[in-house]
Amino acid sequence: METIRPLSPVTRDFVDGSLDPAEFRHADHVRVAYELLARHDFVDASAIYVEGLRDLTERAGVPEKANLTITLAFLSVIAERMAAVETETCDAFVATNPDLMSMAVLKNWYSPERLHSARARTVFLMPEPARAG
Repeated sequence: METIRPLSPVTRDFVDGSLDPAEFRHADHVRVAYELLARHDFVDASAIYVEGLRDLTERAGVPEKANLTITLAFLSVIAERMAAVETETCDAFVATNPDLMSMAVLKNWYSPERLHSARARTVFLMPEPARAG
């Protein structure tokens, strides 16, 4: 039987809505995604993550910063890599996937214009065929 590790403080606070938005860095985004994906299937982890990010951006007074395409695309990359190589901890996962510590990883599939468009904020946009191929 697989052992489920306790959530890190940042993930726990993210999920329960008590995380200070000013304290949520990119590395925290990756950690929360990793821990949610380790506990839940992709659909459930995505729903929890999207809800948490929307809450966080609203409490920070910048709801327009929530971007469904970036969120789901990044979660997809993390989930795919977690499925390919099992790691014991988030730190080990990040050590084997250091490119995830930069938003630039999504440039393989999206132009900046598409990724940061108004539509990308509210609708998941598929990767661009010319970039994905």
